[in-house]
Amino acid sequence: MAGGTRGASRAIAVELGRAGAYVYVTGRSSTGQRSDVDRPETIDETVALIEAAGGTGTALRVDHLVPDQVRELAATIDAAHGRLDVLVDGVWGGDHHLQWGKPVWEHDLDASLRMLHLGIDAHVITSHFLLPLVLKAPAGLLVEMTDGTEEYNAEYRNGTALGYYVAKSAAHNLARAEAAELASHGVTAVALTPGWLRSEAMLDAFGVREGNWRDATAAQPHFAISETPTYVGRTVAALAADPERAELSGRTLDSGSLARRYGVDDVDGSRPDAWRYMMEVERAGKPAEESTVSKYR
Repeated sequence: MAGGTRGASRAIAVELGRAGAYVYVTGRSSTGQRSDVDRPETIDETVALIEAAGGTGTALRVDHLVPDQVRELAATIDAAHGRLDVLVDGVWGGDHHLQWGKPVWEHDLDASLRMLHLGIDAHVITSHFLLPLVLKAPAGLLVEMTDGTEEYNAEYRNGTALGYYVAKSAAHNLARAEAAELASHGVTAVALTPGWLRSEAMLDAFGVREGNWRDATAAQPHFAISETPTYVGRTVAALAADPERAELSGRTLDSGSLARRYGVDDVDGSRPDAWRYMMEVERAGKPAEESTVSKYR
């Protein structure tokens, strides 16, 4: 799990571990050493959660923008296991560089470039060194994590900031190109977006916890369609176990559509379809009435 420190990536690592995979969790925040994101979550905590779920794994501090570190990671995995069945690339850590509402000529240039490096360069570096191990698996899987479906990202949401938008939209083309290059090797490559995620950072931003997350809907009514990170984690575990997943290769998937395909529920038994909601309700300017939201959960 590349970039498995927090959020969707952490949950995916836990659910893959729960399903029986040995999970390598990489990231830049480890015990006693935070990244520039400066949040408390660590890769070591992610492995502890994997073990609490009955799985096994190893935490390795890796900066995926440094080729030598990723090369060493690949050598470590190769020596221990000889292959990599599933590569989930959730490398990011760029949200704190986003200056909402600023056009490219006003947005801090270093911050814009940093988001592009994290969303594109780090993913290409990771694929370069780790995909050879995926090729050794009987039928490997590559998942490029992103934010937004192709349909949603086809229209630029004014204020998002160019660097963020381009970095996240790049995953659509990365998955499409990787799927084409990997097809003859029997490897499936997809991009995947969670819905409106109740990540650690998002809950902090609203000043709530998972237990009282609905309080945030007073400030943002559309947050009613949100989902836990576990939801997308469960859908990735189901995707990894699907012998017919090759038919999805090259596509950008989302947690809601995968949940329908595999019959997966969120921890509260609901099945949020966030991106369909975002297109048909939020972007359409409709109110977040309970009767409306319930149709998408």
